Amino acid sequence: MNEIITSGHVFFGKMTGNIATVVEKIFSQYGLPSAYILGEEASGAFFAGLTYGEGYVFSKNYDKRKVFWQGPSVGWDFGGQGSRLMILVYNLDDIKNLWGRYGGLSGSAYLIAGVGFHVLKYNDILLIPIRTGIGARIGINMGYLKLTPMPTWNPF
Repeated sequence: MNEIITSGHVFFGKMTGNIATVVEKIFSQYGLPSAYILGEEASGAFFAGLTYGEGYVFSKNYDKRKVFWQGPSVGWDFGGQGSRLMILVYNLDDIKNLWGRYGGLSGSAYLIAGVGFHVLKYNDILLIPIRTGIGARIGINMGYLKLTPMPTWNPF
């Protein structure tokens, strides 16, 4: 737990107070994750949206590995954002099981900066992205993130 909080403080900088509150809430509801990802992403939407990101996955059981994600969304969603994020990964027993499409609902509302999280699921694995971003974004959408070991422009 301390490793994740320390990584969050270093990675997110000035937003750490807000991040700590979010992480505590997630830990109280879901427990400790089996891995976490630190990365950056960019996304934009006008009813339909796209997200692209990359980072590294960290786990006590595996070496640090590069990970990429991309995905479409659709809904009442407008704007764009650039984000730094920590993705908490639950129920990951083998790193090969990380690759796949994680579906869920997402909502955001901020102008200039904000912090948020939501839950994505693929089989038994849960991803909980915690984002701190800059931009202007408001809305709610449904979509998925596809995690891959290699970069691709194809969000499907």
